[in-house]
Amino acid sequence: MANEAHPCPCDIGHKLEYGGMGHEVQVEHIKAYVTRSPVDTDKAVIIIQDIFGWQLPNTRYIADMIAGNGYTTIVPDFFVGQEAWDPSGDWSIFPEWVKTRNARKIDKEVDAVLKFLKQQYHARKIGIVGFCWGGVGVHHVMLKYTEIRAGVSVYGIIKDSEDVYNLKNPTLFLFAENDTVIPLEQVSLLTQKLKEHCKVEYQIKTFSGQTHGFVHRKREDCSPEDKPYIDEARRNLLEWLNKYV
Repeated sequence: MANEAHPCPCDIGHKLEYGGMGHEVQVEHIKAYVTRSPVDTDKAVIIIQDIFGWQLPNTRYIADMIAGNGYTTIVPDFFVGQEAWDPSGDWSIFPEWVKTRNARKIDKEVDAVLKFLKQQYHARKIGIVGFCWGGVGVHHVMLKYTEIRAGVSVYGIIKDSEDVYNLKNPTLFLFAENDTVIPLEQVSLLTQKLKEHCKVEYQIKTFSGQTHGFVHRKREDCSPEDKPYIDEARRNLLEWLNKYV
């Protein structure tokens, strides 16, 4: 973690002014944002939000980008009605706040979303993508759900457990070199442990000079030197889904 006064710098970058191409639906006990692919498809991607919640325009922008590449995309409210974190909030209470939102206790929501995608959109091939808090969720899901064909965890990692390396299906981990939430030592440990224990395809990629949140929270034009890394990470994300879903 970063310093206690500001322990999770997920607010680096800009909140996009973006309305979205999808619509909101009710999926059993949770709300969700859904965007249909412009072409008929049996492929779908679940997106797990960061701490700023399922309504963050940045996340919906990524969802729509993925949908445009041939997937039904869905961004469920994995906080199940609880408030998302407010960037202007008191960061000193963030550690206590995040304890009430466990990214490894989302199975009920994942099950509901899988059922919804199969019944409403006839999805047969499903992947999952998550950012920050949602990246932890992806790591968890890929240890458990064999029916989810591919995962992309973007600056998210399960840190506090040993038995978290036997992934069920191909998983891509994207990290930032200058991430105060996930130091490079933790990325190195993940690399070592996956090499020892993982029996499926995986890839770990760290982006030089980048900070936490760069893939989905930075406006593309905010810094010319960052744009190639943002574009490359988004391209890698799509290529992984295209290859394995």
